[in-house]
Amino acid sequence: MRRVVVAAHPDDEILWMSSALRAADKVVLCYGAPYGKPEKAAARARAVAALGLPNLVNLAIPESGTRLLVNWDDAEMTPTGMAINDAAGQARYDANFATLRERLRPLLTGVDEVFTHNPWGEYGHPEHIQLYRVAETLQKELGFTIVFSNYVAPLSWLLARRLGAAPLFAEKRRAVPDMRLARRLRGIYLRHRVWTWSVFHAWPATETLYAQPPGERECWQSLEGEALVDVTRLRWWKRVGVARV
Repeated sequence: MRRVVVAAHPDDEILWMSSALRAADKVVLCYGAPYGKPEKAAARARAVAALGLPNLVNLAIPESGTRLLVNWDDAEMTPTGMAINDAAGQARYDANFATLRERLRPLLTGVDEVFTHNPWGEYGHPEHIQLYRVAETLQKELGFTIVFSNYVAPLSWLLARRLGAAPLFAEKRRAVPDMRLARRLRGIYLRHRVWTWSVFHAWPATETLYAQPPGERECWQSLEGEALVDVTRLRWWKRVGVARV
């Protein structure tokens, strides 16, 4: 079984995918230079080089700078991820989709499982959603299973409910975050001043992973009744029905 972790930005791999890191045959980090902050690119590269993860691939694709250019109250999904409320931002975003597909294709050829971001982008990030969409298109070519977690936030909650109303997964797995590894790598990001999340972040005792195998979706399930982890307060969402669309 060949497994690859594919994370958008450096530190995403330990925030949302730490439970898969030790068993991964390869860890791929996709985005590099933060948009509008070129001075952070070198520091990010140094931090990634210091992580010491085996078979780490750093694609260092420049970010599209679209984090704040999305209407989350009525998010529109597109073939490249989601609609961006700025023409120049949309062009950068769409160009990154093509670049990601080409750069990831050889890295995911022959792989059995790809652990990546969930369809609503965890706490709500268009580049996380874009990476899931890239994996989804490559799955049709390469035949791997996509695996993602149950993290969410108030910003992305409406989108998660909407997407989760349709059949979304075939298998559910309980996982335990690798807190020891995650905290060690967080320390490296903090020393290089490129940690992008709260310094008070605490990983939950368990998380849920959802698997999407290739092929037909006849036996897939929706998120109806599933519990998602609120990453902003690190508490369990109350079990609620998923909105129907």
